[in-house]
Amino acid sequence: MTLPKGTKNCITDVPDVQVGHVTLYEHLNETDTICTGVTAILPHSGNIFRKKVIAGNAVINGFGKTTGLMQIDELGVLEAPIMLTNTLSVGAVMQGTLAYMLEETEEIGDTAGTINLVVGECNDGYLNSIRLQAVKPEHVGNAIQNATSESSLEGAVGAGTGMQCLGYKGGIGTSSRIISAENKKYTLGTLVVSNFGRREQALFPVNSTENPDTPDGSIMMILATDAPFSDRQLKRLAKRCAVGLGRTGSTIDNGSGDIAIAFSTAAKIEHHANQITEPMTMIRDDHPILNQFFQGVAEVIEEAIYRSLQQAETTVGRGGRTLERAPI
Repeated sequence: MTLPKGTKNCITDVPDVQVGHVTLYEHLNETDTICTGVTAILPHSGNIFRKKVIAGNAVINGFGKTTGLMQIDELGVLEAPIMLTNTLSVGAVMQGTLAYMLEETEEIGDTAGTINLVVGECNDGYLNSIRLQAVKPEHVGNAIQNATSESSLEGAVGAGTGMQCLGYKGGIGTSSRIISAENKKYTLGTLVVSNFGRREQALFPVNSTENPDTPDGSIMMILATDAPFSDRQLKRLAKRCAVGLGRTGSTIDNGSGDIAIAFSTAAKIEHHANQITEPMTMIRDDHPILNQFFQGVAEVIEEAIYRSLQQAETTVGRGGRTLERAPI
């Protein structure tokens, strides 16, 4: 039996989580098309550097260029928005995120040291003229400022504008579940950028024998919850993203960067504090509710991937390459 969905069936069902997009789509000439963008995920509406959230991650297959995971592994906190874009725009998005955070937080680089920026990517070069590096640092500020707690756009928007999935048009997908036990109720949500697989791997009937020569691709999977978890437990949740990914037909190919990042909004870790200890509450590993969360991760990832396909439209990219909307 599946778990109940959140009100919006979106990662923003987790209270105060916000999502913003900037979409870039323009045919420049017969050869080149800009078909890319940026997506921002904000764990809360305050200053994330000053009020960090607990986080964990799992690298399911490491053919990716994501930044910031090493420090999340070491310290277990997230202190900046999670930014998503295309592979060759990671540098520009890092620069834009840094500029935004420096503007918002005068102590960074002065009394508070540096900041750990998290930028995830997928290769949209099948449709996007990726060598043009159309994403600029200023697009990052726009995506963050556009972020809202309303339902996220899906399909060919933001970082998902030029992505492919299972030989069809992929992109942004989102989903959520409500998990409850003993008068406690929590929300688990996800946002994915789907960009993996070939048509012969799809577990739904395809409508064509043609199989576009798309690369192995990647997927970014972001989990959010208001349940109190430690960074170790969030890593355990992130690992279960592979279950939902496998349900859609992925075999996690050699050239695929399959990355999961999970964060909890249940506690805010103050950057400046005088106390020696940090009081923490977390769900017990041996309580049955944890298995509900594991089930929930599989469900939201699977559904978000399919929603990324369902909500995308047929898109024409560079050199006239076309990816059709999936027949689901």
